[in-house]
Amino acid sequence: MKVPWKALSSFQFTSLLLLFILAFCWKLDVCYGQEQNDYDSGETTKRPKELDNCNGVFLTYNFQGRTKEFPHVKNVSKQAWAFEATASLTNVADEEVVGWNMFVGFQHNEILVSADGAVLLDAGDFPANVSNGTLMAGSTMTDLQTAINTANDFDQMSVNIKIKGTMFGSKTGTTPMPKTIKLVNDGFKCPAATRRQSNMFVCCKKDPKATVLNKRRTKFPPRRYGDITIGYDVLQASKSNYYAQITMEAWHPLARLDHWNVSWQWQKGEFISSMKGAYSHMRDVSQCLYGTAGKFYGDFNFNQQGVNCDKSPILSDLPPTVKDDEKIGKLQYCCRNGTLLPPSLDPSRARSIFQINVMKMPPDNSMATAITPPLKWQIDGVINPVYRCGQPIRVSPKDFPDPSGLQAVTLAVASWQVACNMTKPKPKQNRCCVSFSAFYNDSVIPCNTCACGCSNTKKCDPNARSLLLPPEALLVPFVNRTAKAVAWAALKHHRLPKKLPCGDNCPVSINWHVNSNSVAGWTARMTIFNWGDNTFEDWFSAISFKRSYPNFDKVFSFNGTKVDNISTLIFNGLKDMNYLMGETNGTRQYDPKVPGKQQSVITFNKKNIKNFDIRKDGFPTKVYFNGEECALPPYVPLKSLGHRRASSSIVAAILVALVTFLMMTTIGENRYHL
Repeated sequence: MKVPWKALSSFQFTSLLLLFILAFCWKLDVCYGQEQNDYDSGETTKRPKELDNCNGVFLTYNFQGRTKEFPHVKNVSKQAWAFEATASLTNVADEEVVGWNMFVGFQHNEILVSADGAVLLDAGDFPANVSNGTLMAGSTMTDLQTAINTANDFDQMSVNIKIKGTMFGSKTGTTPMPKTIKLVNDGFKCPAATRRQSNMFVCCKKDPKATVLNKRRTKFPPRRYGDITIGYDVLQASKSNYYAQITMEAWHPLARLDHWNVSWQWQKGEFISSMKGAYSHMRDVSQCLYGTAGKFYGDFNFNQQGVNCDKSPILSDLPPTVKDDEKIGKLQYCCRNGTLLPPSLDPSRARSIFQINVMKMPPDNSMATAITPPLKWQIDGVINPVYRCGQPIRVSPKDFPDPSGLQAVTLAVASWQVACNMTKPKPKQNRCCVSFSAFYNDSVIPCNTCACGCSNTKKCDPNARSLLLPPEALLVPFVNRTAKAVAWAALKHHRLPKKLPCGDNCPVSINWHVNSNSVAGWTARMTIFNWGDNTFEDWFSAISFKRSYPNFDKVFSFNGTKVDNISTLIFNGLKDMNYLMGETNGTRQYDPKVPGKQQSVITFNKKNIKNFDIRKDGFPTKVYFNGEECALPPYVPLKSLGHRRASSSIVAAILVALVTFLMMTTIGENRYHL
């Protein structure tokens, strides 16, 4: 039946149109109001139905796509792809989740560039290599409230993480997903994650069998361990500025800094208006004067002492001479010329402190508690381990003794913690090296070629094996060793390469010499050379053995300390001999320079050690100087041999002896027959 549209009134036409729209909506199931199926009002995708059946914490991972990065290569495993993904956590249990930690099991050599809404607890600063997975924690939202306490407010119950990064080794047309996602908070148990195309989800529930320690309930996650930790504690705060204290503490037995530099990156245009206990090497106030700070703080005197306008300031410790200065000193644990010692040597010097006054910028100047901590922290010293620092994590406010002297404590306005850990030096990027020698061999195995890097390799080979040396050559700078090395090779009939090897270029070198070996024990001589200009105060060196560590007896010219938990011996200078001087000029004008030197003899016994071999058990497996791991030679001296194989002169001598023996035997047989 045809409807005469022209005969319909406007009211009838409108009614029919509404009925048609309602029928269409009913068919597509889109005409409902705010129902349970709407996962997030800000999201266009629906939440999985499994969320309604979850009675715990619901985790999701959504792969959003990828694009091919430059350079474009034919090898699929080496082709880089830029990808984007989102992860989320939603608390649908009846208990608050304090300090959530989510593990994402990446498996495609991913490198994360950003993770908005989270910080990486185990991967350091961005870009971060997360090829073996990474642990995430909240940056701004660290806790997940319950629906009961928030009237089903998903903004407080859930957190969304926007992930950007690079991945490798995935073919076109595939959907590269992580191995798993899970909540790693204590007391929770997660089954295997379910994957549906580009989505992955899992419901983690409270484990009824789990025994969780009765820890004091806090709003923030617990403080983490680090070889060196940095505390960023806000002592006072107002709308326009806040006063913060930065505390660096060494925890590892070998953690150390000399002439430390600490740097970070401001996030919202903040600048330092004054500081105590530290200073900046270079101040450029033009960044404030011609920037946003100059427009906002037009009447502020940016030229006064202590102002630093750098987005990434580099600050250093003050010398002891200004320790009692009222304006820039007068702080406990400050003004030590940048020396941070390990707690195994001096616990009272394992901490360094300075304070800064920070001027805030909009929008953080709207309230006193609006404080954004700086990111991308870095610390470094002269010859110390290279430390890798993570992102700042909000922790419980630190307590300080009441300044009035009363039996009370004052809590910080807010506290963040940065954990920094030592890294193993990459090949040819060390800052110290080791040479080996022994009483049973007249050659010294020197430091490796380019052990601490090579800048100019036109006249030398950076990959050639270093030449054996006579013992006296260790006292000569490398630029003067060539003639001795060539002469020694000719004397010992060692083969010389056409292009001689480069030097080690290390500012500090250590010679380990096996001095003697007897039935009851053995001795070694350790010599430390300083080829640089810096003088090391309160220096220390550490050595590790596979078998000989328990048999350490005594050391004569150093202090010796055994650190059992890492099976390492630590040696440092005696009182008034704790300075390792820098390189100085020779006695006469044309003499080679003389390095700073410290030396001692160390004795070991042979108790409870079977099948002792001086060539294996007499040489350390690791050597450190001021916490920095030094480069070791690839082999140790063999008995009566400079290299692993015999020299041509020894082989010739053996052949001569064999021919002589055969000739004598032949002559004897001829006489017998006659």
